[in-house]
Amino acid sequence: MIAYRDGDAAAFERLYRRHRGGLYRFLLRQCGGAAVAEELFQDVWMNLIRARERYVPQARFATYLYHVAHNRLIDHFRRSTHRPSTPELDDDDADPVDLITADPREQPDAKLETKARIERFSQLLSELPAAQREAFVMHEEGGLNVEEIAEATGVNAETAKSRLRYAVAKLRRGLQELM
Repeated sequence: MIAYRDGDAAAFERLYRRHRGGLYRFLLRQCGGAAVAEELFQDVWMNLIRARERYVPQARFATYLYHVAHNRLIDHFRRSTHRPSTPELDDDDADPVDLITADPREQPDAKLETKARIERFSQLLSELPAAQREAFVMHEEGGLNVEEIAEATGVNAETAKSRLRYAVAKLRRGLQELM
């Protein structure tokens, strides 16, 4: 980001390639709809471009990026009349479970079991309180550690750690019920 701030356009391309997937998945899981996630995704990158001259490194770039995304989500939800409780796929979107390529040697019952686990995980993730889901997705998709999650969301490290711990515990408990 420092190189981009100082005028190296190729540096932005490297940042974008490195972080686009995790950021998009984070936004999609937080807002639940592909159209909204795409809009927020573009807004986050535009905010980053507009703020490049003012960028001062105080943490890892990923922490800064997810802080910008967190703030953009807050703005979005404040303007929304309601927040969907579960993510819904747009009509044009494929079911994410169908996009998973399986080993052709797997038996149909193994595929069915895998699909059930993925569906259950998606359901459990959507049922987490927003703050816990946000901490979990930042950790898993963004690769942020507890301190970086705390900085990105504006809470202390203990709060971020608790949110992440509770999220993992609820997800594990819900998946164990499936076994």
